[in-house]
Amino acid sequence: MQYRKDKKSNNELSALGMGVMRLPATLGKVDLQKADEVIMAAINSGINYFDTAYIYPGSEVALGYVLDKNKVRDKVYIATKLPIFLCQKREDFDKYFSTQLERLKTDYIDYYLLHMLCNQSDFDRLKNLGVLQWAEEKRQQGKIKQFGFSFHGATDDFISITDSYDWDFCMIQYNYVNINYQAGLKGLQHAHSKGMPVFIMEPLLGGRLANALPEKAVKIMKANNATATPAAWALRWLWNQPEVTLVLSGMNQVAQITENTTLATQTEINSMTAAELVVIDQVIQVFAESYKIPCTGCNYCLPCPANINIPGAFAGYNSSFAIGRMAGMGQYAQSMSATSANPSSVTKCVRCGKCEKHCPQNIKIMDSLIDVKNRMEPPVYRFGLAIFRKIVHRKNKKVAK
Repeated sequence: MQYRKDKKSNNELSALGMGVMRLPATLGKVDLQKADEVIMAAINSGINYFDTAYIYPGSEVALGYVLDKNKVRDKVYIATKLPIFLCQKREDFDKYFSTQLERLKTDYIDYYLLHMLCNQSDFDRLKNLGVLQWAEEKRQQGKIKQFGFSFHGATDDFISITDSYDWDFCMIQYNYVNINYQAGLKGLQHAHSKGMPVFIMEPLLGGRLANALPEKAVKIMKANNATATPAAWALRWLWNQPEVTLVLSGMNQVAQITENTTLATQTEINSMTAAELVVIDQVIQVFAESYKIPCTGCNYCLPCPANINIPGAFAGYNSSFAIGRMAGMGQYAQSMSATSANPSSVTKCVRCGKCEKHCPQNIKIMDSLIDVKNRMEPPVYRFGLAIFRKIVHRKNKKVAK
């Protein structure tokens, strides 16, 4: 296994981390015996970073069970996340954190994250509740070792948040399709320039870059390397970059662990050849050919007076054609901060025209936002989002039991 140093803590982290949101399950419940097999296979393969969250059903409990059963807590780094959208008062921080320690059968968390920050206003709300003082208290008590956040918003908000506090690390969605999506390459490089370790989630875009590539893209890859899988291309592209500290993969089979740890062992920084990087560029172009709006994610259209994440909305819309409508709708919902206290929507466009004046692609943004609304916000989306926001607190109370 290749290891990369977290320069904030000097921890040596496996280049491949395991996301335990997708552990083997039976009838919707995590199978603890299978989870034991998979997690221990990961540890025995050299993986030492395990990522979970309060809202992943059964995940924290399963990870805690396996680590305690096999007496390997001191061999790994645990990362878990505070469900910020459930926190309405400072006391909630302790309530959820205490539950997490109990589930994980530990008295400290190595890497603790504010889960799913979407914009600066989300962070400001938490600061007003005292989350930074609370986190510092936990650090002084030794209960939180490293403090960071995961992000699902626009690039400018990511940069603003990283500059607002002396973070220990961050987690972003990033892959070769999402170079200009959310934090993107610009955010990755900015965080790295501040000395922050950057952990990558969704390296395979929920498995779509492994199992659902356009046939034309697969042919391009095979022409260069007949044996490398699409997943291998995507993971190697990430590990090739010096700004990437660790890549998370939601592995739930031993075979997946074997394949990915082999790649993590073999792929060093700047190890991809110029020809291989051209292949990635060609695959990206295949995706671009299916895009309906030629947005490059330059962010010149921002800030929007109506607080619309225009590049994020276009990215979700384009993805709905390139990789599937439901996947694109998921990206769109994240870009609109759908789970935050102040969700956005393209329906808030007041047609002021400010964005179009700055667009170097000369996109008819105001008209395009109408197309986005019609495809990405059908009645079922708005109804489902409203229901989700009403029941999420009740649902997670049940998960906690």
